Amino acid sequence: MFARFKAGHALPAVACVALFTASCHGNLESRVDSSVSAELTQTRAIDNHAHPARVTAPNEPPDHEFDALPADVGPTDPSNELILPAPMRPGNPIFRAAWQDLYGYRGAAGLKPDAETKEVSAARQKVVAAHGDRYPVWVLNKLNTDIMLANRVSMGKSLPGDRFKWVPFADMFLFPLNNESYFRLDPDHKAYAGSEERLLHKAYLESGLTLPPPSFDEYLTFVSHRMERWKSDGAVAVKFELAYLRDLSIGNPTRGSAERVFTLYSQSSQPTNEEYRTLQDFLFREVAGEAGRLGLAVHIHCAAGIGSYYRSANGDPAKLEEVFNDPALRGTNFVLLHGCWPYTQLAATELSHPNVYIDLSGLPYFAYPREVARSIRNYLEMAPEKVLFGSDASPLTESIGWEDTAWTNTQVNRLALGLALTGMMEDGEITRDRAKEIGKLVLRENARALYRF
Repeated sequence: MFARFKAGHALPAVACVALFTASCHGNLESRVDSSVSAELTQTRAIDNHAHPARVTAPNEPPDHEFDALPADVGPTDPSNELILPAPMRPGNPIFRAAWQDLYGYRGAAGLKPDAETKEVSAARQKVVAAHGDRYPVWVLNKLNTDIMLANRVSMGKSLPGDRFKWVPFADMFLFPLNNESYFRLDPDHKAYAGSEERLLHKAYLESGLTLPPPSFDEYLTFVSHRMERWKSDGAVAVKFELAYLRDLSIGNPTRGSAERVFTLYSQSSQPTNEEYRTLQDFLFREVAGEAGRLGLAVHIHCAAGIGSYYRSANGDPAKLEEVFNDPALRGTNFVLLHGCWPYTQLAATELSHPNVYIDLSGLPYFAYPREVARSIRNYLEMAPEKVLFGSDASPLTESIGWEDTAWTNTQVNRLALGLALTGMMEDGEITRDRAKEIGKLVLRENARALYRF
């Protein structure tokens, strides 16, 4: 999850005509084998993970369903100041490149951030108005992206199912009890747990329930039916952002122990942390098992995160090994998101599990192309057939929308993929033909095989 935040201290903007120029990333693009570069450029990608916004009419409220967790948890006092990684900050010249290519925006040098935000927003709105509900599809065409997996609470008519495949959020199922213990932790946890509660109650109402299911059997039936409905509505996977709320160490409790917790606390009081974990761990495995039954992949945030209270250790993918090794879940495919940054080498070893994949989405938020290429090479040297392209396109600030990060992260990951493949060629690990083949696998064919598009 990388949602919209208020920009802090903007860095000076530097003009940049396109990503692949000396002003942006030196001569890195010249280090990519020309034949490999041509293959990567012409291949229409499948973006495994993104948060596109739907088009809204002028009299409609803004779309906030591009993430299940709040998009504006930002600083309310100095102790909660949000520090964005350098590549995500508005002063990164690559955003100017995106604005120019997408909206024809050039901008005058020396504009103050507020003035530039207004100009960029106006330029974007002209393009949105010109394309209407077809605007998101127009963005994909500009990116040479064939299909984008949309992590959203719900879809909309401007996100047609042939180009945008739905990935709904499943974390709400893990928070059916009193969540006061989360509210007391810190401002971020209070906002996130509150959001999960609201989404769960909305799901109850949409399922015809005026009250939460009174028994554990009925709750599990509700979860199963909800997932079946998602599948019938076009979902191809479900997403967990659990690392924003707790760590990923998922135990394997008995059904009886989970049912005891639910029965004791579903109507009143609140469980201890240990008791709640018992229920959550059982429910996580239940959702994963249902996903496997329905042919849905399970996407998991495994990486650093955004927020001044985020615990980086929560994103450690090794904590999920007991889940990957559960014989009851070998029919479920798991996708580790955001390249598991900064656990990239460790994450590569997780690809030895037959049901584990990894995507590149979000890596450009944390690092520049040279370092992103090193991470990608780790994955490719382990299991190239299990690596998925992705952008994690997300709104960041008022001037940086989902389409801008889709542009920047797609460009960076294509460049970094080319650098990784060229390095493997130069070291005699693969031939040029194999490099081109792997490039196409990562950009689209691995996703096609996983999701059966």
